[in-house]
Amino acid sequence: MLFGKKQSLVGLDIGSHTIKAVELESLGNKGFRLTNWGISAPLAEAIVDGEIMDRQLVTDAISNLLESRAIKSRSVVAAVSGRAVIVKKITMNRLSPEDAKQAVYWEAEQHVPYDINDVSLDFEILGPAPNDPKQMQVLLVAAKKDMVMSFSDLIRESGLQPLIVDVDSFAAQNALEANYEFTPQDVVAILNIGAEITNINITQGGVPYFTKDLQVGGTSFTEAAQRKFSLSQAEAAAAVRGESSAGLEVVPVIEQACEGLATALERAQAYLRTAGEAGTVTRVMLCGGSAMTPGVAEFLQRRFGVPVEIANPLARIAYDPALFAGQDVMKVAPLLTVGIGLALRRLGDKK
Repeated sequence: MLFGKKQSLVGLDIGSHTIKAVELESLGNKGFRLTNWGISAPLAEAIVDGEIMDRQLVTDAISNLLESRAIKSRSVVAAVSGRAVIVKKITMNRLSPEDAKQAVYWEAEQHVPYDINDVSLDFEILGPAPNDPKQMQVLLVAAKKDMVMSFSDLIRESGLQPLIVDVDSFAAQNALEANYEFTPQDVVAILNIGAEITNINITQGGVPYFTKDLQVGGTSFTEAAQRKFSLSQAEAAAAVRGESSAGLEVVPVIEQACEGLATALERAQAYLRTAGEAGTVTRVMLCGGSAMTPGVAEFLQRRFGVPVEIANPLARIAYDPALFAGQDVMKVAPLLTVGIGLALRRLGDKK
């Protein structure tokens, strides 16, 4: 590489509704600059529950997005989520990182419901177990190999080079930790609310203590409004976005659709308290395409009695306002959270 040449990576967030691309340039110890971004047109059911149903439609959408936004970099970091990804925290005997490598594979066989030869496995040693210094906590991430290979091939078919395949919930955490000061006492629930899936990630001190993917998202809100008010899908989607002129009371409907999300968060808190691993959630951060749905933040704030805020993943990242061409940055930025977290990754990072 030429001396002083700036590195740029593209974070490619392939969602079930749209594809988001984010290009960040490293400024060395001065942080990062957003050099480009783009969001594709909606994908018509090309991706369902994290699984690609129409490869051609998705590869065309990726190629068209990068071409229309004149994104030149071919090096991308992407992420997976859904049923084929398992994130689990396990406790095992304390070992050196080298010795742990073999032992983790054996341990993983006890925790992963697939043949261990059929999964791509990664792990991170989190530190000593809270109740037993002879044990250590390990974060285990397993994804079905055929899914990771198929996903990587899809990116190559789009004319790009996949450098890293990450996990959506970790990418969102990466983006927020780069933009916010969290104290070691903060127990932060990061909810990445997409069209079909919400990634829940409860973290403390940079450690992800609980991760789960829920089948709740913007589509659930739209379908609930469709049923309640007998609307077409387009009318319901506009109402859910707060863009309807019909004066419909959609917030109670959205709150009802959020009930499963709140219950999952309550159960996660109860589990972490019982295990003595993390305290009660002190802060909730919302990101993703459906995070700004009217009523969601207010409902969660009432339910949990803690600050709930829409995340700004560009709070500490430099950018030229002209990149947003008059759009409200705070209406776009939450949608780019996973893409930003991916583009912040560099080869050799552990998480």
